[in-house]
Amino acid sequence: MSRPSTRVSRLPEKQSTSRSRLDELLDATPLATIALVRDGHPVIFPVGFARIDDELVIHGSTGSPWMRQLAGGAAAAVSITALDGVLVARSGFESSFQFRSAVLFGTFEVVPEADKVRYLETLTDTFIPGRVAELRPSNRKELAATLALRMPIATDNWSLKIGDGWPEDEDEDIAAGAWAGVVPLTTVYGEPQRAPDCDAQTPVPPSVTAMSGELSNRRGRRPR
Repeated sequence: MSRPSTRVSRLPEKQSTSRSRLDELLDATPLATIALVRDGHPVIFPVGFARIDDELVIHGSTGSPWMRQLAGGAAAAVSITALDGVLVARSGFESSFQFRSAVLFGTFEVVPEADKVRYLETLTDTFIPGRVAELRPSNRKELAATLALRMPIATDNWSLKIGDGWPEDEDEDIAAGAWAGVVPLTTVYGEPQRAPDCDAQTPVPPSVTAMSGELSNRRGRRPR
């Protein structure tokens, strides 16, 4: 089977080969989409993920057909995108987005049982920093029902494209005097909402107040 190309063919000047910029993107968002072929046709799924050192790690139910297929070594493509701004040009043709987008190609493998708890706890603390210390340990039933998978982030299995410039309008459009620029896009945490069955006297834990009440260092997001 031939290896997928990691070369950007459309606007190749936007391709970045910086591993640090790739890690920055992977650490900036918890959501990826994974594409594979099932039953003879392409399918795609959204999934939470985290970068743990040089691996892209996901988890899901052992009852999931597509997770089991990935665990079995199916070839996959993983896409991660962050929108950083709306590019407001002087024409619809030139209007676009500021963005960072990466695709990783490869196969997943099952995280060994000896490492499973560590990986799952790292995932939890990546999504909600400090939460593991506030929780009871996962029990045997929960661990048995969960698949943890990892894909290596190598030197040649990813492609990164970054659009971070200004509108590139034609001279006649610039001369016409219409406004052009960028409207930044940011992700913020909102106010925590207590579950209906959560006692009103139960204090909001530090992991949650850190997300919603102060600047978050994790993933570069800003809470309200």
